[in-house]
Amino acid sequence: MFKQIKNWLWTIIVEWLNGVSNGNQHQQAINNVDQLLRDIRPADVILFEGRNRVSEVVKIITLSPWTHAALYIGRLIDIRDDVLKGKIRLFYDGDETEPLLVESLLGFGTIVSPITDYPNDNLRVCRPNALSYADQNKVIDFAVEHLGLLYDIRQLLDLARFMFPYTVLPKNWRSSLFQHNAGRPTHIICSGMIARCFQSVNYPILPIMRADNNDQIHFYKRNFRLFVPADFDYSPYFSIIKFPVWADDLHSKQTLYHNLPWRDNQHLSVRSTLCSG
Repeated sequence: MFKQIKNWLWTIIVEWLNGVSNGNQHQQAINNVDQLLRDIRPADVILFEGRNRVSEVVKIITLSPWTHAALYIGRLIDIRDDVLKGKIRLFYDGDETEPLLVESLLGFGTIVSPITDYPNDNLRVCRPNALSYADQNKVIDFAVEHLGLLYDIRQLLDLARFMFPYTVLPKNWRSSLFQHNAGRPTHIICSGMIARCFQSVNYPILPIMRADNNDQIHFYKRNFRLFVPADFDYSPYFSIIKFPVWADDLHSKQTLYHNLPWRDNQHLSVRSTLCSG
């Protein structure tokens, strides 16, 4: 009985956290989605400025507007590996021509979603520089292996606690992020899942670099549980690609920015979240 009540309460909390906050209900898309879908490549990392309540929590924890990350895996119709396609089909039964993401979401776990589920979110693409075709496929394969894992709410809380000086926290409050857990994780968050995939092919995101006694630089992998969505934005090993609504016009003729649909030179006194990033 207690377990049923606990599960019921948790469901209510998750539904509330996933609800859109009042200040973001009328946010409009600022991305050229058609251009994005033409240019996006498998193994690109998509960052989202979420509009729900849990996104506001992540913004506070990470001090960044980027609250969610997903890995683009392409369209089923373009995937030649029948085994890989079969694994994806266990979690997605939609149109084979849909562009798909692997993502970890609170209340849903690690799932497959069409990128078209995010028509109104502010987003950007982080593209791994010079990632080989073979490693691109390995990253996607490893991401698919995470499908079905639960969302790690404790890791999110640990990241929040990690913001405080370690010595001022009670022992039972201290972060478990550095604890070694052998084998396959059972819970994971979005950025940790993606970081783990790139680390599996030794692709750098924000590695720790240290020099030895001979001034030789060595790279060390960070614990994948420490990564947040903004790390892919900060990483010098990923190119940042944006798809503004008016990109085609601005690139064709410089003077066309004078024709943007400004509203009578009016100025809003409230800072818009659309300006973030």
